[in-house]
Formats: sequence, C-alpha cells, structure tokens
Amino acid sequence: MDVKKKHEIEAALATEAQAISSGQLKEENPLDVSEDFRAFCEACRRGDLKVCQEKISEGVNINARDKFDYTPLILASLCGHYEVIRLLLENGALCERDTFQGERCLYNALNDRIRNLLLSYDYAKSTNPLQPLAAHITSLLTRPTPKTTDITITAYGQEFQLHKFILAARSPYFAKKLATAPSTTTWKLPHSIPAEALGVALQYLYFQEVTIRRALFGLSDEQELVVLNGIDKIGKQLEIERLFEDITEVSDRRLLRQRRGDELERGRDQLDIWFRENVLRHKMTVDTDKVDNIQWDRDNSIFADILLRADDDEEHDNPDSDQTNRSPGPLEVSVLPVRNTAGALLGLPVRNVRSRSPSRRRRPKRSTVYPAHRAMLLRSEYFLTMFSSQFKEAQDTKTLQIITIDCSPAVLETILTFMYTERADFGLDIAIDVLFAADQLFIEKLKQRAAIIISALGNGSTSAVESSNPRGETDKDEAVDIYEVIRAGWDTRVQRLEEFAARYIAYRLENYIDQPEFAELVQESANRVKARQETDTVELVDDIRYYLSERFRLRFEDSGLDGMMDEDAALKASQADLLDSMNHFALADEAPQEMKTDIQSAVDQQIAAGVIRNLDGEEVGDEFAQDAMNYQILLGKIDTLLERLNLDA
Repeated sequence: MDVKKKHEIEAALATEAQAISSGQLKEENPLDVSEDFRAFCEACRRGDLKVCQEKISEGVNINARDKFDYTPLILASLCGHYEVIRLLLENGALCERDTFQGERCLYNALNDRIRNLLLSYDYAKSTNPLQPLAAHITSLLTRPTPKTTDITITAYGQEFQLHKFILAARSPYFAKKLATAPSTTTWKLPHSIPAEALGVALQYLYFQEVTIRRALFGLSDEQELVVLNGIDKIGKQLEIERLFEDITEVSDRRLLRQRRGDELERGRDQLDIWFRENVLRHKMTVDTDKVDNIQWDRDNSIFADILLRADDDEEHDNPDSDQTNRSPGPLEVSVLPVRNTAGALLGLPVRNVRSRSPSRRRRPKRSTVYPAHRAMLLRSEYFLTMFSSQFKEAQDTKTLQIITIDCSPAVLETILTFMYTERADFGLDIAIDVLFAADQLFIEKLKQRAAIIISALGNGSTSAVESSNPRGETDKDEAVDIYEVIRAGWDTRVQRLEEFAARYIAYRLENYIDQPEFAELVQESANRVKARQETDTVELVDDIRYYLSERFRLRFEDSGLDGMMDEDAALKASQADLLDSMNHFALADEAPQEMKTDIQSAVDQQIAAGVIRNLDGEEVGDEFAQDAMNYQILLGKIDTLLERLNLDA
C-alpha cells in the first residue's frame, strides 16, 4: 500500500471516528468479545463452513471485530477460504473500498481469486440484501395488473390505489383504523395536506428511496413550503416518526447508506411482525378430506385474498394420549364458520377434533392452509403468471380460493416467510425440499439460499473445501445423502450443489468408488450429455478428478514436509536402535525363555505400530508415499469403473 493511500485511509478513519463519537454514524465494525463471536471467528480462520452457517443462523454480528481488530471476513480472506468468504458476503459482510476494514480485507486477500470475489461484492457494485424485497413492494405502487389493491386514498382529487396489509404493517395509524373497520375501502385526506405530501409518505411506506429534492422538484418557493408542512403533518398523523428525517438530503455516502439500511431493516421487521401475528397465527390444520369445507370470506380482518394449502407427506399413527403433552400447534378445526355481520373474522375454529381416547388410531391425513396476499406472492413468477391469466385462480370470488402447493407445510411456511420478509432460516432437514419447491415456483434467490445451507451444513463436521479428514474418513452418521444432493443439483440446475457434491465425494472417494449406487450416478452423468459421443467427457468424473487432486495436494502442503521428514527420520532411527538392542538382549544365552518371549512380543508390536499401508493393504514407507499411492489407486479405480461402464472419459 503506497504512502499516499495510507494517509488517505488514516484521514478517513479519523473523520469516521469523530462522526461515530458524535453520534452521527453507527459503528459498522463494533468490538465483540463474546464466546459466540470468538467461535465464529475461529471457524472463519479454519474454513469451517458448517460452524459459520450455524453462527450466522444464530444471529451473530457478521461485521463485528474481535479483540485483535479482525473481522470474520478479513480472517477468511487472509487464510484463503474462498467458500467461507462467499458465504459471509452472501449474508451481508461488508467489504467497501476506501474504508479502513474494507481496504485491510482487500490488501490481505491471499490470492487474486479471493480479491476479485471481494471486489464483486464491493458496496459500490452491489445492493442491500433487502433490496429485492423493497423493490417488489415499491413496484406495487404502480403495478396495474394483476390487481391486488384493496383500498383507495384520495387527496385533492388524486387517487392512490393501495394495500391494507402494507399500510397496517407500516403505519400505527392505519393499523388501528383498519383493525376497527377492516371493511374500509376508501379514505380521504384532509384538504390541509397536499397530494404531493401524501405521495411522499406513501412512497416511504412502500420502501421507495425518497428525497426532499425529488419531492420538491419543479415547485415554486411557496409551493415548496406548503409541501414541506404537509409532509410534516402527514408524518405525525400516520405516526411515521422518522419520515422527515429520513428524506432529508445528506452528502455523506455512508450516512445515506446507513439511513437507507436502517429503514429497510425496520420496515422488514414491521412486515415480519405483521406476518407472524396475522398470516401464521391464522393458519389452519384440518383433515384433508375436509379442506373443501373451508369458507373464508374475501372481506376479512387480515385482508387475505388467497389461501395456500400444503398436505402432510403421509398418514401416520399417533397415540392420542401423546397429544395432551405436545406443544401448542396450529388451530385444528373441522368446520369453519363464515364471517358474521358484526365483523368477526372468518376462519376461527368452532370445535376441537382431538379425541380423548387413549387407544392408538390411524390419524387421517392432514392439510395446513395459510391465508396470504397475492401482492406478496407476485414475487414468484409462478404466481405472477397464474394471477395474470384467465385461470380460475385469478378470478375474484365471494370466498377465498384455495391453491394447493406440492410441498409440506414446513416448506410452504418457509417459502411464505421468505416472500414476506426476505428471511430464510431453515434447517438441513428440509433444505432439499425447499430447493425443489423454490425451483417449481421460480424463486431463484430462495433456491440459492437452500443451496448455501446444503453445501455449508451438509458436510458433517468438516467443510467441503478443506476437509479436516483428508484421508477419506467420514462421520458415522452422514449429514446428507450425497446422491440425493447431486441429483437435486442436476434437476434444479444449481451449479453450486454439483460442485459441492463432487468435492464431497472426492474427499471420501474410497467410501463410494465400489458402491453400485456410485456407478449408477456416473452413468446418469454420462447420459445427461445430449447426443453423447464416445469421446465426450463425463462431467461428474472430471469434477471428482479435479477435487481428488486438490485433496491430496492440500494434504501434502498442509502436512509440513520438512518437519515431518525430520520427525520421521528421528522416529525410524529410534525404532531401529530399540529393535537392535532388544534383539541383542533377546538372543543372549543368559536371558530367560519367558523374558525372550515377552521381548519378542514387544518387538512385534513395535513393528506393527510403525507399519503404514495403502488402500490396497500394501506396506509403504511413509505417509507421503501412502498418499501418492492412494491417489494413483483411486485414479485407477475410476478408470476401471469407466471401462466397466463402457465410457470413455
């Protein structure tokens, strides 16, 4: 780093420190000395994807710094863990140029591949992780079709077509007003507030990036004053506390970014709360053969305009006595009443269906139904096409239509949570199911999130990039079915999963190479190439060969050749001296026969303990020879398999 650049960074750092101390800016990299953060940093240093993903899911501050002034991203960059770096960046780790920590991260990157990855996520070239959610909600202000609005607000003759659930989630004023009168379809603004001021407030509620300069563009001084007063009034009336402050122009790029990020986070949290207290709270679990009895009026207090249904995978036996001990779940109903004239919400249960009999019985298949809003479902190309068509699902009916989604309730709940809040925290147990459902619904970002979880958590106690068991050892209980993972990657066209699966198998190839299932997988990979010629490549085999070479190369480099050779030589010398002395004594005439037998047994044990064998069971000189031979053995087994399958790759 040149001197001029260093002085510029130091000056920027001093200015930043002053702004933070005065309360203008928040500390983006606060000190964190907690045990959880220490474990997170250690995982980043080691390249442990599994622990990194777990800590991120637990809510650790991904941009904090440890007592040595290192952020997780700097540690991963310094140690060269590409996959960990990608995971951190995809989850919001900052690497902004012209900032102290950003420049440190770039400067300390182990190689150009990592540096280029960091630059691709530089703030100037990327967007806020919540931007897709914000962009969608903003688009609802001007989206003419399909029609999803349910309330019209008028000011000075200008009409705004809006959504009750967004207004209720974002404005305490509308939340209270619509709670007492959910059937309200129109609202007129007092004449003291101009339409321009209302427009600014609504854009703000709909996550649009608004500035006073844009709001006042083209107005006279007198008109500007009227609009500014109107913005102040409408902000107070709708109880939008930060409206005027957040739309004020600032020249500092970081402060502007901070304000925007804070507002998106606050807005997302408001939607999250509303989603959980309304959509999830009113989900219904019923016997599948009674789903058609659900009658939910279109005029309901949570403003839902569609119902989504997911069925349990299969029927199962449950002792009814166990139901008394289980934790509370969704409402279980058999008949759902219609909305009454007093405005009571349709869809509340009238009776429980739990039996008090202690005997075991086969419980009928169950379905879970979720109330939802088409406006949010439009984030999926699948629903956008459906609701924009002439299909019956796009037609308005007196009672809400039910759309069945081919997935489990847990997966559907994950999908809805993502579409409403951009949050996608789910476990490995449903990750592949989420992957397939997101692929079916054309939700690309959720697909990628599922792939991240599978590739980060699906590797047992080791990372997929730098396995701590490079000799092919695996956990007793495999975390994933790797055959299922690679086929899922093929079916959903997710390259990340194909790479992960090939690396996973390569690091454990001796456990898979002789399995019939592995041979079937190789054959499937070959068959995926259309009009395949005999000389065409088999992609899976090529990838496994590449990661196999990486495995043994890393094994060799990480072992510390010089040190191990010195230690090995010393060990062999000591073993030789011991064996010579023991043999000399054992052969002496004065040694008792019993002692001779004990000594010979000890000699045999010493020899056995020092034997190193390759995968074919042959004795080799040392671990380096073992690795070299094992590498050739595994390559030979791949060639043998290809010959047996009549594949030339």
